[in-house]
Amino acid sequence: MGKLHVFDHPLIQHKLSILRDEETSVKEFRELVGEIAMLMCFEATRDLPLEEVEVKTPVAMAKVKRLAGKKLAVVPILRAGLGMVDGMLKMIPAAKVGHIGLYRDPTTLEPVEYYCKMPPDISERDVIVVDPMLATGGSAIAAIGFMKKYGCKHIKLMCIISAPEGVKAVQEAHPDVDIYTAALDSHLNEHCYIVPGLGDAGDRIFGTK
Repeated sequence: MGKLHVFDHPLIQHKLSILRDEETSVKEFRELVGEIAMLMCFEATRDLPLEEVEVKTPVAMAKVKRLAGKKLAVVPILRAGLGMVDGMLKMIPAAKVGHIGLYRDPTTLEPVEYYCKMPPDISERDVIVVDPMLATGGSAIAAIGFMKKYGCKHIKLMCIISAPEGVKAVQEAHPDVDIYTAALDSHLNEHCYIVPGLGDAGDRIFGTK
């Protein structure tokens, strides 16, 4: 079963408290989403392999560690996932970015892909799927499924706020995928909003209603 990683770092928790506040402006909300994603990226990339190399400092030769050429890709689920991309690229600037757009069919309630654009070598990359909210898990499950169809073998899911229902659904559908989140909230309400959550992340990032 994929592991659930809930971050308790004070900086993340402080920024999350402002993110939840309904009085937080669009500008500040957007900046905070990027900052939280950047901080979470540290932990989500903790297992990247290193190799030892030698460099010459102004004083002497030194044996140091560098990333061992691991190829990474960040794949936001449109549209809210876009808010997390810039923060992550500040930490891993060499990563490629794919995009996946999903909507829920009003009849079947199943996620349907409406847009998908991936780097040509996506199957060779470790993928981090990002979306600020993990509610029912439907979009995340579908997005991860699409990535597997592209041949991706190492996939992680990174969300800022998660509901237990969504975590359970993703773990059951994709037991090989680790989930990284800044908060595990109480439950989903009758409208499938996370409680206490922060409302609609996409609307709050882009200033829409």
